[in-house]
Amino acid sequence: MSQLGYRLHQMVNDTHRESSFSTRATRSKVLNLAAKQLLSHGYRLRDPSGLKTKHINHLVHRWQDEGLAAKTIKNRMAALRWIAEKIGKPNICARSNDDYGIPRVRNNPIGKSKALDMDKHAKIKSDFIKLSLRLQQEFGLRKEECMKFSLSYALKDNDDMLQIKGSWAKGGKYRKIPIWKESQRQLIRDIAKVTKGALIEPERNYKAQMKEYDRETIRVGLNKNHGLRHHFARQRYLELTGWKCPADGGPRRRELSPVNYERDTKVREQISVELGHERLKITYAYLGS
Repeated sequence: MSQLGYRLHQMVNDTHRESSFSTRATRSKVLNLAAKQLLSHGYRLRDPSGLKTKHINHLVHRWQDEGLAAKTIKNRMAALRWIAEKIGKPNICARSNDDYGIPRVRNNPIGKSKALDMDKHAKIKSDFIKLSLRLQQEFGLRKEECMKFSLSYALKDNDDMLQIKGSWAKGGKYRKIPIWKESQRQLIRDIAKVTKGALIEPERNYKAQMKEYDRETIRVGLNKNHGLRHHFARQRYLELTGWKCPADGGPRRRELSPVNYERDTKVREQISVELGHERLKITYAYLGS
């Protein structure tokens, strides 16, 4: 690892530990690659503070010349913008990917939604992992949130709202999710029978529990569970609007009447918050547009 790569790694994992483990790992990988590629071109930077517009432009042009997918370059740009912000030089990156000629990525949510296969679910040995998977489906929680989840905190103020602590969540964003159906209440009762603390086996720490979750879900064929969040979002949309979202065959936003368009917007904003996001457009990836 180059000196620049080492300093970037420190900033991601020590100085600014503000995201989930997986997000930091991905960000660190991208920035380490960027450091290597800059060094190979003769840019002998020792510290992130030395990054300039010419370095960003070089990386973008290199990635485009390599023929990388627009989505890959877009994700790498997110890491570059993050570090630019942290060193106090946000303007070294153009505000929009359009300025670099990076094509816009259209999200196609069709097929991403999936309900929990309960036959496979029954084959999992750990009650904690079983409950974590159900939390992903019933409340749209992320994998990390499901393991750090603690019932004693989640229900401490209101039995009709599930509180998600900032330290569990991506970006440290506290949020509340309504409890509106019986299957959610049954899940809460089932969790209470097992533990009121985190959904981590007593003999394991978070990291070990995450590895066990991955092993068990792969073993029974229940890996790649982000689709459970999509399932939650689509069910929530149907509950709040009364009609299916575009990804499930419902009307597209541009086809809605003015009144329903306004309702669609408000519902999407609410679902975005319940998922732990803050932008309406993120719902296009879950619900279609």
